[in-house]
Amino acid sequence: MASRSGSRGFDPHYGARPLKRLIQQSAVNPLSRLILQGQLQPGGRALLSIHDGQLLVEGEAVQ
Repeated sequence: MASRSGSRGFDPHYGARPLKRLIQQSAVNPLSRLILQGQLQPGGRALLSIHDGQLLVEGEAVQ
């Protein structure tokens, strides 16, 4: 949810709720999908990066 100024995850009226929703949608849900699809195994590493303003979530095996 964006405020009038265009900041994602911030709304003075709703407090931290938009930020919580943004974190859930951008990080927690993609991490959960990686685990459920078997792309992130125990001992693996999750890599979060930003590319063109979008959060990317990738799984990496640790050897």
